[in-house]
Amino acid sequence: MSKNVRELALDILLQIEKNQAYSNLLLNKMIERHSLKAVDIGLLTEIVYGTTQRKLTIDFFLKPFLKKAKKIDLWVLILLRLSLYQIVYLDRIPDRAAIFEAVEIAKKRGHRGISGMVNGVLRSIQREGLPNFENIKDPLERLAIETSFPLWLIEKWAAQYGIDTTRKICESSLVPPHVTARVNCNKATVPEVLSLLEKENVKAKTGTLSVDSIVIEEGNLTKTKTFQNGYVTIQDESSMLVARALEPENDEIILDCCAAPGGKTTHIAERLKGQGKVIAVDIHPHKVKLIEEQVERLNLTNVETVISDSRELHKHFRPETFDRILVDAPCSGFGVIQRKPDIKYSKKLEDIEKLAEIQCTILKNVAGLLKKGGTLVYSTCTIDKDENEEVVHKFLAENRDFSIDPTLIEKLPNQLKPYCNNGYVQILPHYFSTDGFFIARFRKQV
Repeated sequence: MSKNVRELALDILLQIEKNQAYSNLLLNKMIERHSLKAVDIGLLTEIVYGTTQRKLTIDFFLKPFLKKAKKIDLWVLILLRLSLYQIVYLDRIPDRAAIFEAVEIAKKRGHRGISGMVNGVLRSIQREGLPNFENIKDPLERLAIETSFPLWLIEKWAAQYGIDTTRKICESSLVPPHVTARVNCNKATVPEVLSLLEKENVKAKTGTLSVDSIVIEEGNLTKTKTFQNGYVTIQDESSMLVARALEPENDEIILDCCAAPGGKTTHIAERLKGQGKVIAVDIHPHKVKLIEEQVERLNLTNVETVISDSRELHKHFRPETFDRILVDAPCSGFGVIQRKPDIKYSKKLEDIEKLAEIQCTILKNVAGLLKKGGTLVYSTCTIDKDENEEVVHKFLAENRDFSIDPTLIEKLPNQLKPYCNNGYVQILPHYFSTDGFFIARFRKQV
């Protein structure tokens, strides 16, 4: 029997909760498997991402109406969550439709008692209204519930950035993200690509942060010939700045550590204009395959892939092999919560500590592979200072032949200058409605 959009959403959310599965990957698989129409894809995406983003807030709303919450099956709780998400946050869906669908799914999956309970809870909320955030006295706890973030993370960011900035970070993550793409300027200009996409019924506009970026407003970019023929690559605007910070030139040999899925690798290769070579490294064979697929689609001839742990690269390459090195390190991903909302629930404080150790180890072990006078760029898609500024400070303290490179500011757009601190920049998600990103540039002494 075929399933409707809300049943599919329930299946996805259940897998996320039970198996710590990634929402974006599950969503894509489900869309492909069921050959959904565009309108259904939009609703499914909205319900899955929205319910995940607002999970702690929705649980706060539900709590007074669930007398025996611990005894409720997980699938029933998730059904209530996704139904309440529609009632509270989706104005275009009438409350009665959301409640009717919830009851029908409950009948199908459970027994009459469950469908009666689901109906009763949702109608009670409809009748009595939602609990008030103002009843939460502690301001950090209130912010955590209002924006659906774990309290430990709110406390950590409030200590690092202050409560006002933390609120802006959290609120920006609740806004649906744009799809952005990088134009391959070796093949066409930004206006030319916009024109090509318009002919394929994809509406797009120029980006705001990166000169080679476009923002997709309507349509499926990956289904176009423009994408398939290598004119564009899906990438966030903040991420596009990394290759610019690295500034590859002419026939240089570049090392890209932790390179999958290949967005920065291919950007570096494009900026080399077919010259030089990019050695793209990742520890996972299936991820290296993703890099190779990108390289093939873009018809790049100056990329070589290597399967290796980046902490072991000093065993594979001779000292001072590379002119420039990019360490786009594994990180908590807190800068991309807008796109991957499940991250904020799955990560723990000890994860950040372990990641910072890995980041430091990678930097330490590739430092000797850089030529004297060479450039090393360290980047992450997180906003946590322990993974960013603190890693920079530790690296510099332990590697006296490296210094922070203040010329980074010259490589980046003017609107980033207020956020540049000597040789590094922290982009927070609310600055430009992009992913949160950290970029630092080092110079090795001659």
